[in-house]
Amino acid sequence: MFSFDVIVIGSGAGYIVVKNLLNEGKHVALVDKGPLGGTCLNNGCVPSKILITPADIIRGFEDAKSIGVEGKVIKVDFPLILGRFRALQEEEHKGMMDEIKASKNLTYYPVTGEFVGDYTLKVGEETITAPKIVIATGGRPAVPPIPGLKETGYIDNVTLLDLKKLPESLAIVGAGYIGCEYGHFFSAMGTKVTLIGRPPVVLDNEDPEISAAATGALARYMEVLVGHEVTRLEKSGNKKAVIARSMKDGKEVRVEAEEVMLAGGRRSNADLLKPEKTDIATDKKGFIVVDKYLETNKPGIYALGDAIGRYMFRHTANYEAEVVSSNLVSLVKTAADFHAVPNAVFTHPQIAHVGMKEAEALAAGKNILIGRSRYMSSAKGYALDAQDSFVKVIVEESGKILGCSVFGEFAPELIQQVVWLMNTDKQDYMPMVRGQIIHPAISEVLGNAFANLEKPGHSEHQ
Repeated sequence: MFSFDVIVIGSGAGYIVVKNLLNEGKHVALVDKGPLGGTCLNNGCVPSKILITPADIIRGFEDAKSIGVEGKVIKVDFPLILGRFRALQEEEHKGMMDEIKASKNLTYYPVTGEFVGDYTLKVGEETITAPKIVIATGGRPAVPPIPGLKETGYIDNVTLLDLKKLPESLAIVGAGYIGCEYGHFFSAMGTKVTLIGRPPVVLDNEDPEISAAATGALARYMEVLVGHEVTRLEKSGNKKAVIARSMKDGKEVRVEAEEVMLAGGRRSNADLLKPEKTDIATDKKGFIVVDKYLETNKPGIYALGDAIGRYMFRHTANYEAEVVSSNLVSLVKTAADFHAVPNAVFTHPQIAHVGMKEAEALAAGKNILIGRSRYMSSAKGYALDAQDSFVKVIVEESGKILGCSVFGEFAPELIQQVVWLMNTDKQDYMPMVRGQIIHPAISEVLGNAFANLEKPGHSEHQ
């Protein structure tokens, strides 16, 4: 049995913990079957955004007709688009492997480890132990028990990256952020897309005003079947058929497509570790249970990222990795702070959110003010002809910012300004009031939203 100071399982955000511990002079074991880099680099945010960028350009080019520029896309080079993210992956993999080989205090086990006892893992033919362990195993696509799914065949956000050509038609099962983002991508590439979701709107975890706007916007580029539950899949000649039932009247709809994509959510990879063999607590969905310090019920064993299922974003996992790194070496533990976790959905238009939604704030008994502003109220928004885009902010009467949602171009960049405000000492919007906003810039629409604060239920500002 080989002993280490710390065992880190997972090379996505977990690799941040590894590097921090090596800087502290710790002897570390890294366990990850690979490929190195975790979900984000290999089949998550990095490849999807490299793919989506050409789609954004195509949609932007189409939208330009309304402001006096008209043309057409001559060619979409799908192999080139795929090749760009593969080239980046190869470069990142090589860089990480070079670092690992050069690290004297790091031992890398390219296998799937599993617990065989307290603080002890089996890694291939070896057994390793450490008084402190970090579980950063990430997640994988959840596969619902839909009759005919396995027999008919499907792709997901992992296997679609192996496509050699664009499908002529695609049915996407699931209307969350993965389904909506890839619906945007494939439809812009020229694929006929049908998006099928059980809730009455797409992106039902967003603010209802955002979800409604997104549902309408996506319907311009693809068929959107919300309020439909997929009951079965079956083969139909050289195509695949998805049969869905309306949640409203029970009528069945049949969608035939060359390919079916499953985008029905994510599940933790923690089960692959057999955490039950060391009594690590998991919830009913299989996510590892942690406290405010990101420590499990087993002292010295921490978990972060998709394995715990709280906020399944790489930037949040990176933050959690820093918290865990500190708690592994410090005498005084640091609690994770999740009051201002941002997220973005890279559809067309883009969507971003941070903090509480209006309903959440009201349910928590907060005395709130709501501020809204449409992009068209700003000179830059008018220049973009951003007809449907808007910002919504939620603020306590004291001025403390509780949340913000953005629907429109530059949404991630706008929301980041609110994230920074929410991390100031007072967490209020006064720095925006005191600061000058470049004119004309899209940031003015954010300033307008904070200037339009009023009690919930009032008419929306134009």
